[in-house]
Amino acid sequence: MGNCLSSPSTYISKKVVQLLPIETVFKLPAPLPVWPTGEGFANGSINLGGLEVCQVSNFTKIWATREGGLDNLGVTFFEPSQIPDGFLMLGCYNQPSSKSQFGWVLAGKDDAGDILQTPVDYTLVWSSESLKIKQNGNGYIWAPVPPEGYKAVGLMVTSSPEKPPLDKIRVVRSDFTEECEKDTWIWGDDKAAQSSKVNIYALRPKTRGSQAHGVCVGTFMTQVDGAASALSLSCLKNKQFSLSHMPNMDQINTIIQTYSPLVYLHPDEPFLPSSVSWFFNNGALLYKRGEESNPVRIDPTGSNLPQGGSNDGMYWLDLPTDGAAKGKVKKGDLQSSNAYFHIKPMLGATFTDISVWVFYPFNGAARAKVKFINIPLGKIGEHVGDWEHMTLRVSNFNGELWRVYYSEHSGGSWLNASEVEFVSGKNKIVAYSSLHGHAFYAKPGLVLQGNNDIGIRNDTSKSKIMMDTGVRFEMVSAEYLGSVVVEPPWLNFNRPWGPKINYDTREELKTVEKLLPGNLKTQFEKMVNSLPNEVFGEEGPLGPKMKNNWNGDEV
Repeated sequence: MGNCLSSPSTYISKKVVQLLPIETVFKLPAPLPVWPTGEGFANGSINLGGLEVCQVSNFTKIWATREGGLDNLGVTFFEPSQIPDGFLMLGCYNQPSSKSQFGWVLAGKDDAGDILQTPVDYTLVWSSESLKIKQNGNGYIWAPVPPEGYKAVGLMVTSSPEKPPLDKIRVVRSDFTEECEKDTWIWGDDKAAQSSKVNIYALRPKTRGSQAHGVCVGTFMTQVDGAASALSLSCLKNKQFSLSHMPNMDQINTIIQTYSPLVYLHPDEPFLPSSVSWFFNNGALLYKRGEESNPVRIDPTGSNLPQGGSNDGMYWLDLPTDGAAKGKVKKGDLQSSNAYFHIKPMLGATFTDISVWVFYPFNGAARAKVKFINIPLGKIGEHVGDWEHMTLRVSNFNGELWRVYYSEHSGGSWLNASEVEFVSGKNKIVAYSSLHGHAFYAKPGLVLQGNNDIGIRNDTSKSKIMMDTGVRFEMVSAEYLGSVVVEPPWLNFNRPWGPKINYDTREELKTVEKLLPGNLKTQFEKMVNSLPNEVFGEEGPLGPKMKNNWNGDEV
């Protein structure tokens, strides 16, 4: 994990000193590199077209609860401090006290003279006076009331019932704002959002993607008794949408060398990754509907693959027909394996998303856990051509890693950089590839896809089988750089990288169910019916460019 520095405030009881995770400030394990020369990347601030913004990560604690929320450890509210000269506060920050302090809010500098204004009043959104849980005094959350033509992008928090000074915060001219939505749950007065009367959520732009202009401010919203009383809050908008703060090629290479994942494969993994060219060179075949008896060998770069079009069922890829060659290709070839990088702007080009794609020629069969019984699922889950990925979200303000997305079958999880594992002494993140299915996870162990101790097993472990994605990699797409990055032909093959399965899934399941006693059989059937189609591998998987996250956000 990363390094943590002690924060000044601790909760002292009469018996023990309880140091909560929030009392430590997360720092990456190693210093940031000296970034190669460029235009605007990692220069400290970004101009949104007349409104200059910077990230502020120094905070002064305002108020906290010591119960409710994640792990029932409460929430801590902060006010940004040490704001650079000329920049003004746009809102307060908070985070679960169960996590080490790691966050930021934006501050704004008005280069035009009329983009930022003081509010005309405050509305009390919520107070903790009636809260029946442990807290450090009382807290009060205020919504700025903007003048006509302006919108608030953040809330104020105080520890007294008096309204904050009007000049404490600024609201933003409407044409520099966009609609936002609630993101992750931060805190509630109970242990879960569903049972809480008051809930705190992070905010994010409602429209997100490589061409979207919405900018995350780092602030939060408050929901009381199910009513989103603060959803009048907005996100910022990169009105200019200049890409001058995106990294250039030299800077991208430095980012990759700094953060690129080290992937641990399971020690029993029989189906390893390979490069795409190795897959093609070792006999992968292109099939065309109506001409199935005459498949075509694929050129090393995929230059003879159909380009563009849609997933119309006309073409697909498959393994070699020769038994020995088929067995060889299914096993993959770790020595040839490449990581394939896709670079794109995100959150109004204030962040860079670096998607790290890994190709496996074959995905192995799934395995189930039914209480104390582990059961192989026959051929279920097997398919040709398995694409998996992670995404690194890097700040264009300073080049610091903010979040990591781990793809897990049909979904995935975002984790803050403060929550992931790093290679000792480095800023390289660690990921674990699950046995047979190759889903990526942040920690080793068993992840059960199901509930009540019944589900599909996803086993991960440290091993001597590793893939360093920063050693062998290829930049396959960075559209904002124009012709600097040339996309390989195989990237624009928009059809399946494997055939439809040729076995009866339900028959396979019946074979498994025969091994279970009656009560477990019923529970197993319910679990299977709740799983996404991807687990069963009934359709051949599509390539990276056909995924929704190629131009959009992850989840």
